[in-house]
Amino acid sequence: MKRFVSACVYILALGVAAYAIWAYAFLPLGKLMGPEMRANFLAHRIGIYTHVFAATTALILGPFQFSGWLRRRHPWLHRMSGRVYLGVGVGVGGVAALYMSTFAYGGPVAKLGFATLAAAWLYTGFRAYRAIRAGAVAEHRRWIVRNFALSLAAVTLRIYLPLSGLSGIPFALAYPIVAWLCWVPNLLVAEWAFARRTALGAPVVASKALAPE
Repeated sequence: MKRFVSACVYILALGVAAYAIWAYAFLPLGKLMGPEMRANFLAHRIGIYTHVFAATTALILGPFQFSGWLRRRHPWLHRMSGRVYLGVGVGVGGVAALYMSTFAYGGPVAKLGFATLAAAWLYTGFRAYRAIRAGAVAEHRRWIVRNFALSLAAVTLRIYLPLSGLSGIPFALAYPIVAWLCWVPNLLVAEWAFARRTALGAPVVASKALAPE
């Protein structure tokens, strides 16, 4: 089951990263969006491009940070990619996301949802960095799991939006809901996993739930 979950995480994260690169590097900006969102993107080109490509870096590097094999065999690569993940992916991507959230389509509910996501992404990334600098490895792993759960909002967003369309829910109604739904359950699942391991009396090394050894 752990290997299956790990494979799904790799496939979904890298798949969405590939989609983002294709959509934003090779197509006109906003081509795949509705007219309202396209106009918003065109008005804030620097912000959206910065967020998309920085966050794509987090999606590409994030799954590999949980590889026990990589940490054991190439610890220097784990540390280097971790710095890029936190510094570029989360740091730059999170600041750009916080900026772009003020222009989000869907009104105040969507704006607050995306702004809270961006703030939580930055905060958990900072706590993960501070913990590893202090040598608190277990604490670092907990915070990085929370952080990557938030990174996966990019994946769950692209799952829930098509599902809401197939269900017949109007986009204008679905989008503000998805602005919260794309990340709150992710974080709750991470917390549930921590609580379950504690209840079973196992040490909380949550990274093993995401990647096979």
